[in-house]
Amino acid sequence: MTARSSLTIVLAAGEGTRMRSSLPKVLHPVAQASLLAHVLGAAPKEASKGTGTSLAVVIGPDHQAVADEARRIRPDALTFVQRERLGTAHAVLAAREAIARGVDDVLVAFGDTPLITPETFERLRAPLAKGAALAVLGFRAADPTGYGRLVVEGDQLVAIREHADASAEERKITLCNAGVMAIDGHRALAILDKIGNVNSKGEYYLPDAVGIARAQGGEAVVIETSEDEVRGINTKAQLAEAEGVMQARLRKAAMEQGVTLIAPETVYLAADTVFGKDVTIEPFVVIGPGVSISDGTVIHSFSHIVQTTLGKNVSIGPYARLRPGTSLGDGARIGNFVETKAATLEAGVKVNHLSYIGDATVGANSNIGAGTITCNYDGFKKHKTVIGQGAFVGTNSSLVAPVRIGNGAYIGSGSVITKDVPDDAMALERNQQTIREGGAARYREMKTGKKEG
Repeated sequence: MTARSSLTIVLAAGEGTRMRSSLPKVLHPVAQASLLAHVLGAAPKEASKGTGTSLAVVIGPDHQAVADEARRIRPDALTFVQRERLGTAHAVLAAREAIARGVDDVLVAFGDTPLITPETFERLRAPLAKGAALAVLGFRAADPTGYGRLVVEGDQLVAIREHADASAEERKITLCNAGVMAIDGHRALAILDKIGNVNSKGEYYLPDAVGIARAQGGEAVVIETSEDEVRGINTKAQLAEAEGVMQARLRKAAMEQGVTLIAPETVYLAADTVFGKDVTIEPFVVIGPGVSISDGTVIHSFSHIVQTTLGKNVSIGPYARLRPGTSLGDGARIGNFVETKAATLEAGVKVNHLSYIGDATVGANSNIGAGTITCNYDGFKKHKTVIGQGAFVGTNSSLVAPVRIGNGAYIGSGSVITKDVPDDAMALERNQQTIREGGAARYREMKTGKKEG
């Protein structure tokens, strides 16, 4: 076996006109990350270790957003534009410059297969180290109709036969072409340049590389994987199917890590969710991107969390919404119908019900009463509220930012606070209550025209 360290990954982004969307196909999300992000996340990353790996992303014209997403995920990415759609081999050769570097391996993948794993990419490359010219990823299809068939003799791949060109006997084959391929980098251009367009569509088909490699004296082999792993996304229905598979995978991984999911099928996770130990998630919770959950935290039902950091032994919900920029310290409690945004709540803070805390910092062990609102927006700019440690804010209070509530301060219920409150001070802002004896009876008499009593 020959050691192989250099690699060029050619990833075709595709068009996706059947998605019926202005958003490029590979930017559609699964588990809160783009299809492209999933594939690039699984692709080998030796480039960061200095071993000579390069990433070439082939995009269509006017798809700068795809190039930007690729570079966001992999700053080493090079982009190449396929000006005309003349088939899969034509797309790969759009990255000729990257392939011509003379690397050990060329790995061809597609941006619409979000379920593929790093292990599969490595298995696909392994035969090249043993001398194979080419390795093709295959799967056993429940319904092979429409797929290219992998024609195998012994342990050798003889050909990839498109469904339309397959004989009746070949159509009985259930081993199908996933489209993903690894090619010996030193022979790649010699193989790819021989692919012609003598077919009914006049396109250059990458599967023809198998016959060409064999004609040149090379060996072609098949590496099998599951059908789920190589699902391609071309429609919104297929996008939903891939979401279901990914969610099942993420839930299983979380539970294997020790997370308690009481009703797993009702919980939606993001691909980048980070869990600590002994985390419990009740039914019907949605976790978006950028969420980190520390040990012992409980998330109660019907809560929605995005771009949030949760400390240890935190309690969330039910019916809580934590928006981007929220950070909760150890032991903090966010109760039902509480919303936070760009808010840091330190250890032991309690916001138990019916409050909005936005653009705010709340000091350790403070208590925020029901119905409290930080009034952070004046119609033009956002302003910050700072609440000190051990403060008590009474129910139905409005804190009009910018404002600072001192350590140990006490805000009386129903107050509208517009000025800073010093440490250990009490602030109360209410009109004086008046009582008019018999006033209620007189009011009803006026409205109904009937005298009571």
